[in-house]
Amino acid sequence: MHYDLTTLPNGLRVITETIPGLRSVAVGCWVDTGTRDETGDEAGASHFLEHLLFKGSEQVGAREISESFDSMGAQSNAFTSQEYTCFWVRMLDNDLDEGLRLLGEMLQRPAFRQNEIDSERQVVIEEINMNEDDPNDVAFERFHETVFAGHPLERPILGTRESIRGMSREVLHGYWQRRYGAGSTVIAIAGSVDHERAVELVASHFGEWTGNGVQHEFRRASVVPNVAVVHRDTEQSHLVLGGEGMSRDDERRYAFEIMHLVLGGGMSSRLFHTIREERGLAYAVYSFKMPFADVGAWAVYAGTTPAQTPTVLQLIREELAKMASDGATPDELKRAQGNLRGSLALALEDPNGRMVRLGRQELTGGEHISVDERIARVNAVTEADVQLVAEQMLNGPYVMGAVGPFDSADLEEFIA
Repeated sequence: MHYDLTTLPNGLRVITETIPGLRSVAVGCWVDTGTRDETGDEAGASHFLEHLLFKGSEQVGAREISESFDSMGAQSNAFTSQEYTCFWVRMLDNDLDEGLRLLGEMLQRPAFRQNEIDSERQVVIEEINMNEDDPNDVAFERFHETVFAGHPLERPILGTRESIRGMSREVLHGYWQRRYGAGSTVIAIAGSVDHERAVELVASHFGEWTGNGVQHEFRRASVVPNVAVVHRDTEQSHLVLGGEGMSRDDERRYAFEIMHLVLGGGMSSRLFHTIREERGLAYAVYSFKMPFADVGAWAVYAGTTPAQTPTVLQLIREELAKMASDGATPDELKRAQGNLRGSLALALEDPNGRMVRLGRQELTGGEHISVDERIARVNAVTEADVQLVAEQMLNGPYVMGAVGPFDSADLEEFIA
């Protein structure tokens, strides 16, 4: 893997990867702030700003931004996580200058017009309403809040209706002023790009930006067994059962990834085979992990009928116990390693995937390693590695988030 990295005098980092044979380029402005960095009256501010910055500056309004991106045939969007916010554009390489100009106006000089804050406030509330209408999303949120209870990661990305309705222009402006700046931002570019030219363009559009790096509150989570149920008379119950995982730079992460592929990572996984193929108890069942800078979590999701909920949860617990005691078979290990090798390569077939890897790794202090190096680490995982990490991770304590026609007391036996 070859990449180029330059830090401008104002502290802004520019990292690029050239991909021969393309005419497109993907640009991501990665800001080192997310939900975990909000204070009480800022709950949801990171995501609110993600929306609001597309309204533009005093010089470049929302209509000009959207019309300019459309006239280039560009794809543009943004996303917010617990740890960072990214504004991205994919466009023709000849349009890189204009794309960076627009991003520069959005990030450095947002107008914070009150009428636009009020209109976007309602959009965010509608997004919260949509999220709460989806029982699948609600179950995941209840699990997340429960496994990270008392930790900065506990807060929902969207905020709450109350926090969004009460968020003033002064709070939003103050959060942007405190968390957005040259020192807290990485601009990642992948595709048809020349590094020196990219640095010149970024310097011309972002070179006057000020601001130092930002701090985060890092600490361990304290997972306490608990069941968080949202009682609804639904036709399907949504279940998320899991516990504490590992941070994103943990040396055991490759073995943990393989363990999840064996447990619930595809149609050949144990959970899929046992619960869907053999019993027909669920359409969707899988396991996943959530690694962060200081902590992590893992979980199994299943959607089933309320009457079958106890059976599905019992089967999940049995599969967790088998994995924790016995690990993966040689064939399962080989199959999971092949899956990871293929998915690693496929994920980097487009410039957006490369840009995301570059920006996220640089912003979070991760390693910039090649696909071949990653594959070598995957291939180095042994059966003993998988068994050890399963034993360490899957034996509890457990927490659960669920939506369905039952109460917490009905499910507590499955986290014991």
